[in-house]
Amino acid sequence: MAYHVPVLLAESIEGLNIKPNGTYVDLTFGGGGHSRLIMEKLNRQGRLFAFDQDEDALANAIDDKRFMLIRSNFKYFRNFLRYHGVDKVDGILADLGVSSFHLDSPERGFSFRFEGPLDMRMNRRASLSAKTVVNNYEAEDLMKIFRLYGELNEAKRFANAICRERSNRPIETVEDLAELLKPMIPQKIQNKTLAQVFQAIRIEVNHELDVLKSMILNAERCLVKDGRLVIISYHSLEDRLVKNYFRNGNFEGDDNPDFMGNRTVPFEQINRKVIIPTDEELERNSRARSAKLRIGCKL
Repeated sequence: MAYHVPVLLAESIEGLNIKPNGTYVDLTFGGGGHSRLIMEKLNRQGRLFAFDQDEDALANAIDDKRFMLIRSNFKYFRNFLRYHGVDKVDGILADLGVSSFHLDSPERGFSFRFEGPLDMRMNRRASLSAKTVVNNYEAEDLMKIFRLYGELNEAKRFANAICRERSNRPIETVEDLAELLKPMIPQKIQNKTLAQVFQAIRIEVNHELDVLKSMILNAERCLVKDGRLVIISYHSLEDRLVKNYFRNGNFEGDDNPDFMGNRTVPFEQINRKVIIPTDEELERNSRARSAKLRIGCKL
């Protein structure tokens, strides 16, 4: 099974502006597609540190003394770099999408297209799973997750339905949840709505937005002057955080100039207009359709 087709591969590697003797970080190693192209552009002095919290990614490690793959949530990448004696790096890449491998693995429970357990953990050592969220969270908390992370108008109705159902029996599988919600969703938007539900639960299980914020702040501290931060996101919640920080230096998007009218921002936006996949790429890989690439240069 293919682990992942790298999205916006050429554009993201170009965005890193790689120096052959530089030190780089791939925060979402996955199948290693981005990392392998980075390695091709490094000389003997260049180094690449890659991170992935999923044990399945370890099978794709690159056999090269210039390369190191670390099994960890990228929230902690700066700690690991410092442990290995690295304080500053020249470029950082993060492809935030759920890999094809995860979506196509029924036992991981990421997609409503397959029967499997309600799991959705990127790191299977983590204690919080989708099953725990669906069966243990209060209705108000479920509603909040669906509204904030899924941007669902039916958040309250879905949350109440889940609470009624689980009072009779646990909701244990992907099919249990999907079949419960389908009668409440018009046929023409059923797949889209279920995708939003699953996205919301997945974000909660993996604390994705908090992890993204932490990563960006650590990247700011870790990059050398003129170092590049390249981020590929797949939904508006992630992209908004990245855009706001690159543009305003905060995640809320507040424009807070000083008393002289100047704004202090840590990054210069290399691409003011977001980069999206070409038609040719979408023909090869339809899962790239929601990808958005932003590149920041450390000031």
